[in-house]
Amino acid sequence: MLDDERLSLLIGDIYDAALDSSLWPNVLEKLAEFIGGTAATLHIRNSVQRDATPLYHFGINAHYTKLYFDKYIKFDPLSTSYFCLNVGDMISNSEVVPYSELVGTRFYMEWAQPQGFIDNIVTLLDKSATSIAVFAVIRHERHGFTDDGARGRMRLIIPHMRRAVLVGNTIDLRATEVATFADTLDGIGAGLFIVDESGRIAHSNAAGQALIAAGEILRAAGERLAAGDAQADQSLLDIFTAAGSGDVAIGTKGIAVPLSARDGERYVAHVLPLTSGARRRAGKAYEAVAAVFVHKAALTTPSPPEAIAKTYALTPSELRVLLAIVNIGGVPDTAAALDIAETTVKFHLRRLFEKTGAKRQADLVKLVAGFANPLAE
Repeated sequence: MLDDERLSLLIGDIYDAALDSSLWPNVLEKLAEFIGGTAATLHIRNSVQRDATPLYHFGINAHYTKLYFDKYIKFDPLSTSYFCLNVGDMISNSEVVPYSELVGTRFYMEWAQPQGFIDNIVTLLDKSATSIAVFAVIRHERHGFTDDGARGRMRLIIPHMRRAVLVGNTIDLRATEVATFADTLDGIGAGLFIVDESGRIAHSNAAGQALIAAGEILRAAGERLAAGDAQADQSLLDIFTAAGSGDVAIGTKGIAVPLSARDGERYVAHVLPLTSGARRRAGKAYEAVAAVFVHKAALTTPSPPEAIAKTYALTPSELRVLLAIVNIGGVPDTAAALDIAETTVKFHLRRLFEKTGAKRQADLVKLVAGFANPLAE
């Protein structure tokens, strides 16, 4: 199959999975093969509890999946790095920990090596003050370390994965027939509009009609869905036109279009094409090319680890040691918990003192506590 055709079909599968979550394991299998890996996972990491929730995965034995989220997540060299990334950024284990060091860690010897895993390529799909959505492809020994080819293929996929995750499981196409599609839309809390290439509204749910009636962020210009802000309005029109040309054409356009109300309230619009795959059922019913989901924007306050790293220009390794020192204790315990040498902990600790101005470990504890509680003195 030609690469362009293969990519087009894969993107269509991603968007179908956005509306039918049972498709994700199969889609992850295809993504792993396309990007260059043997396994893939989609999961949520919590920046407060420092744990994670697996959503969907492929290629990882159930036993090892449970082991990772129950135990080895804290030994993962990338665990801290995730919270320092921006949405859409990519990172790999091999960029953070040299392989010569990785092979001596518990994470590698007890979790990765038994499965033949050698590296990964990870990206952030969404981020809030308390959690992040992570998509990762894991590379087997036969694939070697992450290379430019894998990064390039991941880059092609990221905007479509982001759009699919942001839309989420808003509509379940397995349980929806065309005859009852309008009733299904009316039960959705987000404002939802079905539009054609010109932005003409073919259908809107109750929440969408309320947004139009209020006239704060959206309006009906004739029969066309229009945003109050001229720039946002043009962005939406560009996306609708692109959606008419298929899944691939929509690309990076308007993954999240910001909308502002006159009272300062902020909303965001996500556009999902309806021109191929299982989504065509809804599109054909309304002679439409896209579904527009509109809801209030989530807070984007940086998580405490991210804020600390940016404030003091900490590397992922320095941040990892800082959080371990605060949560675990002294150098020996931190070294044991992170599965690194005490000399390595001491090296990073000296760098932390230099960058933060702290004199003692107790000062580091106070520093981190201040970021966790912005009201603390």
